[in-house]
Amino acid sequence: MRSNIVAKIWSFCDTLRDDGVSYGDYLEQITYLLFLKMADEYSISNKKNDYNLPANCDWKSLLQTDVSQLINTYSNNLKTLGNAGGMLSKIFNGAQNKIHDQYKLKKLVELLNEENWISESVDVKGDIYESLLQKNAESSGAGQYFTPRPVIQAMVECMQPKPMQTIADPSCGTGGFFLGALNYLRTNNNLTKENEKFLKFSTFHGWEIVPSTARLCLMNLFLHGVGDLKTTPDIEVIDSLKESLKNKVDIVLANPPFGKSSSDIITNDEKKAKLPGYFYRSDIWTTTSNKQLAFLQHIVSMLGINGKGAVVLPDNVLFEGGAGEIIRKNYLKK
Repeated sequence: MRSNIVAKIWSFCDTLRDDGVSYGDYLEQITYLLFLKMADEYSISNKKNDYNLPANCDWKSLLQTDVSQLINTYSNNLKTLGNAGGMLSKIFNGAQNKIHDQYKLKKLVELLNEENWISESVDVKGDIYESLLQKNAESSGAGQYFTPRPVIQAMVECMQPKPMQTIADPSCGTGGFFLGALNYLRTNNNLTKENEKFLKFSTFHGWEIVPSTARLCLMNLFLHGVGDLKTTPDIEVIDSLKESLKNKVDIVLANPPFGKSSSDIITNDEKKAKLPGYFYRSDIWTTTSNKQLAFLQHIVSMLGINGKGAVVLPDNVLFEGGAGEIIRKNYLKK
């Protein structure tokens, strides 16, 4: 059944591609619409819930809008939702309508309206969205945001996360490591109510530099039962290398970007930090424009005293000279 939903929703993308809508744009539009649809379903099932949607920006208003006005209404709604604050701003910040054929937009709204998304289990609706993310990665070349699931599973099993531990990813993409950890925690533990609450609101901390990818991560986590329509998971749209982490974490799982940085070089030299293209971090060991070495130092700085990390890195990264040698020596020392 889940594969039928994925096939139906995804096949419509081929129709939209003729109008210049990319796979990524399509998935983003599904994210906006799906959020509104689920808010509507939750409101019906639990009338006490008010998700603070601005007036006339809800799912029903969209369904009732005449097709001739749909593009204008939807575009204006996205702008209003983006300025609404809280979870709404995190999902809709900078949101734009990319579907400019009113009949095709109407068809997509109707496609999503055919399903009752909250009647399915968390796993099923999460799997549907995860399948759409995977199709996007395969079809659009966005594989950098999609670490292979067997790699994630192996790394999570090495880390053996426990309930009430904090888990971070400084380059979280669409949230694959978080979902791997979530699955491990639910499969290997009899979680108490307190454990579940911590898992839902306090376990995961992520950073993603691309706003549209962070949006997909938030929706992916939400559909897997992390956060809710009022309280967003802790995903920040920022370059994580530029900030020291005040509250250290128990586990880091990451597949950071590799290669030389074209700008913004991390340094522990206060004089260099005054030069253009450098930024200062007192908690790293050495200056480097090499992204994998910068992330490696950053990840160490994120961990608490008993913290541990599993990171995808290029082969032999610690056997490089220069900055690599300095980092290797500090690892051995500390």
